[in-house]
Amino acid sequence: MKTIFALSHDCFFSLFCSLVLVVLMLVNPVTVCAMDSDFNFNILQKQLINDKEAKFTPEQINRIFTNPGISFDAKGVASYFQHRESKLNYDQFLSAESINKAKEYISKNHATLTNVETKYGVDKEVITAIMLVETRLGTYVGNKSVLNILSTMAVLEDKTMRDKFWKEIPTENRFSREEYEKKAVKKAKWAYKELKAFIKYVEKEKMDPYTINGSYAGAMGIAQFMPSNILWIAEDGNNDGSVNLFHHEDAIASIANYLKHYGWKPGISRKQAGEVVYHYNHSSYYVETVLKITDKLRS
Repeated sequence: MKTIFALSHDCFFSLFCSLVLVVLMLVNPVTVCAMDSDFNFNILQKQLINDKEAKFTPEQINRIFTNPGISFDAKGVASYFQHRESKLNYDQFLSAESINKAKEYISKNHATLTNVETKYGVDKEVITAIMLVETRLGTYVGNKSVLNILSTMAVLEDKTMRDKFWKEIPTENRFSREEYEKKAVKKAKWAYKELKAFIKYVEKEKMDPYTINGSYAGAMGIAQFMPSNILWIAEDGNNDGSVNLFHHEDAIASIANYLKHYGWKPGISRKQAGEVVYHYNHSSYYVETVLKITDKLRS
C-alpha cells in the first residue's frame, strides 16, 4: 500500500487508465477494437446516403452510424473466412425431449397455428418443426448484433478495408488470401443489400436497431428471416399493425406465407414438401430433419 501511495499523481493516473482499458477489453473486446480508427464505416455511410435506389436521407444514415451502439464486429465476421470442421448436429432436434417440447408448443399455440393452417394451407406441424430447428421454438434467436454484423461485412467491398481486415482473421484454419478475397467481395455485396433492407425495416417499424440480435449471418427473430425476406414476405400475424418476428404470431404466419409462396399446399407429397422446405434452407440434411420432425409431430 505504501508503494502505491508513493506514486506521483501523474503516474497514478496513467496506471488507473491502463487498468480501465484492460477491464474494457476483457468485458467487450470487439467494441474496443472498433475504436481503432483503422476500422470505420465512413465509406459505407457515404455509399448508403448516395444510394438513389435506397432513398435514405443523410439524417437517417448519420443518426444510425454515429450512435455508440454500433461497432465493428471483427470476431463475428472473421468466422466467415475460416474453415470449419464441425457441423450442426440436427439429430438433437429429433430427441424425445425436443419432440415433446414441440408438441407442447403446438398445444400452447393451438389457436394461432390452426388459424394460420386454415388461412395459408400450411400444416402446423411443419411450421413448428422449422421453428424448433431454427430457434428451439423461440428460446434462442442468436446473440449477434444484426446491424454490426451486416455493416462490418458490407465495408469489406472496399479493398483497403479488406486488406486491413485480413490481418484481423486468426491464422488458424484461415482461408487462403485468394479464397478470402473472392468470398469477401461476394459476401460484402450480399450484406450491403441486407443492410439496406434492415435499415428500411427498423425505420418503418420504428425499432431500435442496436437492440436487435440474430444469427452470425444476420438472420432475425423466431423464424430467422433475413431482413430482405422480412420486407418481402413477412406477415403481421397478431394484427397489431406491425411485423415483429420476435412475436410468435408474426413468426408463425410469416413461415406459413413463405412456404405457401414456394408451393406448399394441403395434401402435399413428401417429395414436394422437401422441395418447398429446401427454399428455407439449402441443406438436404436440414430438409430431412424438418420432415422427420413433422412426421413425429403428426404421429
